[in-house]
Amino acid sequence: MSFDPREHRLAPQRWFEDFTLGEQFRLPSRTMTEAIFLAFQAASGDNHPVHYDVEFCRARGMPHMLAHGFQVLIQTAAGAGMLPFMIEDSLKGFLEQSSRFLHPVFVGDTLYATLTVDELTPGRTTGVLGLASTVHNQAGVLVMDGKQRYLLRKR
Repeated sequence: MSFDPREHRLAPQRWFEDFTLGEQFRLPSRTMTEAIFLAFQAASGDNHPVHYDVEFCRARGMPHMLAHGFQVLIQTAAGAGMLPFMIEDSLKGFLEQSSRFLHPVFVGDTLYATLTVDELTPGRTTGVLGLASTVHNQAGVLVMDGKQRYLLRKR
């Protein structure tokens, strides 16, 4: 039996035409630990004490360190789930992203991100796949919503 590495996929290949409005892609949940806060601070260079000084936050009425908005946003990175494996051959580009931060996130919160197909705009040889992005906390509160758009090849 011969082996073809091109057939070694984590998910079947999908093209623009294979998506449907309302289809959901759930991403793994993540609890925001102090280590995640420190890693984000190191990667981003943001050194405002609201993101790394517990006593600074408590003196201002917060229960713990406040997550940076981008730290919440990255929970919607499609690469954390199966979608990128589905579009390995059809992805032409990541076009845009927008987000709104609706509720604070603190150390200890667990976040649950979902991407939902909310746009399918066909072109001649490609199409735009739009995904509504949401992040809820462990209490079910919507802490962030947004939009992502990808350019995919048609079959």
